[in-house]
Amino acid sequence: MVVDIKPEEKTVHVQQELTFYNQTHKILTTVVLNDWNNAYSSKTTPLAKRFSDEFVRSFHVARDEERGSTNNVSIQDANGKKVEWERMFEQPDLILVSLPEAVHPNQKIILKLNYSIKLPSDRFTNYGYGENGKMYLKNWFLTPARFEDGNFLKYSNNNLDDIANAVSDFDLTVKVPQQFAVISDLSSVKNNENTNSIYQLSGKNRIDFSIYVEQNDNFHSFRKSDIEVVTNLKSNNLDDVRKALLISQMMDFVKENIGPYPHKKLVISQADYERNPFYGLNQLPSFLSPFQDDFLFEIKFMKTYLNNYLKTSLRLDPRKDNWIYDGMQMYLMMRYIDEFYPESKMMGSISKFRILRNYNLTNLPFNNQYSYFYMLMARKNLDQPIGDPKNTFIKFNEQIAGKYRAGLSFKYLDHYLQNDIVDKSLKEFYQINLQKQTTREDFEQILRTNSPKDIDWFFNTIIDSREIVDYKFSDISKTQDSVTFTIKNRTNTTVPIPVYGLKGKEIVFKEWYENISTDSTFTVERKEADKIVINYKNEVPEFNLRNNWKSMKPFFPNNRPFKFVFMKDLEDPYYNQILYVPTATYNLYDGISPGIRFHNKTILDKPFIFDINPAYSANTQSLIGSFSLAINQFNRKSEAFNNRYSISGNYFHYAPDATYLKINPTAVFRFREKDFRDNRKRGLLIRQVMVNRQESNYDLSFDENNQNYSVFNAKYSDNKTEITKHFNLSTDLQLSSKFGKSSVELGYRKLFNDNRQINIRFFAGAFLYNTTDSDFFSFALDRPTDYLFDYNYYGRSETSGLFSQQLIIAEGGFKSKLVNPYANQWMATTNASFNIWNWVEIYGDAGFMKNKNQGEQFVYDSGVRLNLVTDYFELYFPVYSNNGWEIADNNYQEKIRFIVTLSPSVLVNLFTRKWF
Repeated sequence: MVVDIKPEEKTVHVQQELTFYNQTHKILTTVVLNDWNNAYSSKTTPLAKRFSDEFVRSFHVARDEERGSTNNVSIQDANGKKVEWERMFEQPDLILVSLPEAVHPNQKIILKLNYSIKLPSDRFTNYGYGENGKMYLKNWFLTPARFEDGNFLKYSNNNLDDIANAVSDFDLTVKVPQQFAVISDLSSVKNNENTNSIYQLSGKNRIDFSIYVEQNDNFHSFRKSDIEVVTNLKSNNLDDVRKALLISQMMDFVKENIGPYPHKKLVISQADYERNPFYGLNQLPSFLSPFQDDFLFEIKFMKTYLNNYLKTSLRLDPRKDNWIYDGMQMYLMMRYIDEFYPESKMMGSISKFRILRNYNLTNLPFNNQYSYFYMLMARKNLDQPIGDPKNTFIKFNEQIAGKYRAGLSFKYLDHYLQNDIVDKSLKEFYQINLQKQTTREDFEQILRTNSPKDIDWFFNTIIDSREIVDYKFSDISKTQDSVTFTIKNRTNTTVPIPVYGLKGKEIVFKEWYENISTDSTFTVERKEADKIVINYKNEVPEFNLRNNWKSMKPFFPNNRPFKFVFMKDLEDPYYNQILYVPTATYNLYDGISPGIRFHNKTILDKPFIFDINPAYSANTQSLIGSFSLAINQFNRKSEAFNNRYSISGNYFHYAPDATYLKINPTAVFRFREKDFRDNRKRGLLIRQVMVNRQESNYDLSFDENNQNYSVFNAKYSDNKTEITKHFNLSTDLQLSSKFGKSSVELGYRKLFNDNRQINIRFFAGAFLYNTTDSDFFSFALDRPTDYLFDYNYYGRSETSGLFSQQLIIAEGGFKSKLVNPYANQWMATTNASFNIWNWVEIYGDAGFMKNKNQGEQFVYDSGVRLNLVTDYFELYFPVYSNNGWEIADNNYQEKIRFIVTLSPSVLVNLFTRKWF
C-alpha cells in the first residue's frame, strides 16, 4: 500500500495492490473485503444501530464531517481492467468483489485498489482523528475477510474490536507531513523527503495492524532481545527506569505463561486502554487512589498488553470464539496478581483503615472481585453463556461479566485438574496459532488430550450454557474421627465441587466431588476439623455461597450471626448483613425529614429483600416513613424471567394537617425477549392499594367518601426504548366499591436523521361505573389527584404556588391549567412535541373529555418545551390554550410547569441503562 495521510484534512488516500492466494479447497469467484471504516458513514449502519441500542447519542447527533467513510473506490485487475464490486445492502462496511476469473485452490489473483478514507472523530470509539491532527487508524483499510467452513465471514463493525481478517503479509509506504510522527506495530524505517516524512512499514503473517499519527510523539520504546514495546500509557510518578523494569517483568511473565510473541513490535496505547479499562480502577477519581503507582500501572499495562498480544497472535474467529481470548487474558491477569501481589485487596490500602475493617468490600482479596462482577449479572438473571458470539452480549457482559466469567472458568478448571494441565494446554494452543488458522475445536482437543479426567462438563455447562451452580449441605453427623455429610444439588447442574475441612482458619482436608446430580452422602476422616465448607476458596463460580458451611462445634447455632454495616457493602456469605444509612426525604408538608434506613440490599440481588425507613417530619414533629418486604423469583429458562411478590407501606403527610397510610401488596411479572440485547421490556403488575387518610381542612378534595378506600389495580406495559426511537403501550384497570375505570396509553418518540425529534403520546380512559360525586377519582387533564399515591409530588395538595406547577405526565398530559380539568365519564387526549433547535421544542395537546350530564368538550393547549434531560429535567412554557393567550397573562410565571427528578434510584437508571 502507498498511504498518503493528510492530518489537516482528516483523510487518507490509499493505492493498494492486493495479491490474493486461494488457500481454500474451493474455487472462488468472489472475495469479501472488510471495510470497517465505512461503518461510520451513516446513521443506518449496523454500527449506528448498535450505538442507538446502547443509548450512545453522540454518533446520531454528530455533524456529517465527524463521521467517517470510504470513498472513490476503484478496483482493477493486474492488466488494468475494471473489476465489478458492490457493497452489501444491510452491511455497507463489507465489499463483495466479483473476480474477473475464477481462482482455483493454490492459485492467486492480483487486484489493484484505489480509495480515499475519511476518518471519523475519535469521540465515538477512540479510533479516528482527534485534536491537533492526532490520528488513530484501526480497522481502516480494505482487506480480505477470514475464510472458514466454505465461506467468507461477513462480520459488520459493532464496535467490538473483533474484525475477522485473513492472515496477510503487509508492505506499506506511508507519507505524512514532516511535523508528524507515525507509530505502528509494524516494523518501521523512516526517511525525509522535502516537506514530508516517508515511513516504510512491513509485517508478515499478521491479522491486523494499527497506525498512530501524532504531532508531538509521546510514545516511548522499551526493548528486550526479541520484542519492542512502544507505549504512551499514562502513569503517575513513575520514571522511565521504573517503567522499564515493570514492563520487562510483565513481558517475561506473559512469554513464560503463553509463549514468545511472533512479531517484533507491539504498541500499547492509552486509547486502547480507555476502550477496555480495568473497571473499578477507572472509576476512581485521580485524588483518591488506594493503590500504589506501580500497581496501577501494572494492572493497566497488563490488561492492554495481554489484549493486544492475543488479538494479534491467535488466529481464532474473534467473534464466535471470543471466550478463549477473554479466558486467557483474565486467567493470566489473576495469575499475575497471585504471583506478584498475593496480599492485595480489592480496595487497596483502604482496607488498612480501622474504621473500614468491618466491611467485606475492603477485606476481599483483589482477585475475588471477578466473581462478584459475574455474580452481579447472574443474580439479576442477565448472565449469558460465555461461549456465545461476542455480538450477542449485552454491554455489561461483553466488557465485564463475560470476560471475568471466562477467566474464572479457566481458573476453575486449573484447580480441578491441577498439575499445570491448563497452563500446558494454553501454551500448546498458542503455539499452533503460529502455524495455522485455528478454531475452538483445536483448543478443546488439546485440553481433552492433556486431561486425565472427563471434562465434557466444562464445555457443555460452564462454557456453552447459563446453568447456575449451587450446592449446599443438608445433613451432617460427626464422630471423633470422621464426619458424614450430605450434599444437595439445588440447581441440578452437575459439575465438580470441592469440600474443605477447617480447624479455625487452617485447612485440614480438601476433597473434590464429582457427578453429584442428586443428594449424595459422603464420609471422610475428620482430622480435628470444626467446620466443613463447600467451595471455601470460591474456585467454582457458584450462585450462592451463603449456604455452603456447617459448624461441628457443640451447641453452635448454624444460622449466620447478624452484622450491622454502615452504608453499603458486598455480600458476606458468613453473616446476615443489616445495612443502615442516614436518609433525608422531602415534601412540602413534612419538610426535610431525616431518617435512618435499615435494609439488606448488598450489591448482589437477594431472593428476599427488606427495606425499612423510619424518618422524622421536621414540620409536624412526628414520625413518618416507609417499608417494603419483597421476594424475588428468577426463572432461568422462561421469558417470564422475574416474578416479584412484595408488600410495602408509606406513612407521610399529604396536607399540612393530615397524613395518609398506604398499604400495597403487589405481584409483578417481568418478561424479556430471547435475544438479551433486545431493549423490549414487558411487565404485568397486579396489586391491591389500601389507603387511609386523615381528615384535612386544607385539602379541598377531601370528603368522607374518599377518606378511606381500597382499589384493585392491574397494569400491563410493553415498551422498547433506544436513542433513535421509543414505543410504549400500557393498559390500566382499576376496580373499587365506588368506581371502576380502564385506560390505555401509547407513546412514540422518533429521532430523525436530521436530528429532529418528534414525541407523540395518546391516552384514552373511561369509567366502567362511577358512584362518586367528587372529582377525586376522575381523570385529569394536567394534574391527577394521585389517589393511589404513586407519583412523587412534592406538594400534592397545592392548588397555587410553585409546588402546584410541578408536572407529571400522566392521564391527559396537558401543561396548561384549564378551568375544568376533570372528566368523570371518559377522556381521550393526544400530546405531541417537535424540536426546533437542540433541546428547544414546541408542544401541543388536544383531546375530548366527557362529564356526566354534559356534552363532549374539546380541549387544547400549546407552548414551548425545554427538554433538557427527557423525563428528568424539563420546563414547559404555555403559549395558547382554551384559556386564550396565556403568555399575555400578568401572572405568567405561575403558569410555567416543570419536571424535576430528585430520586437517586431513578437518576441512576439514566446512567446504567446502556449497560443492561
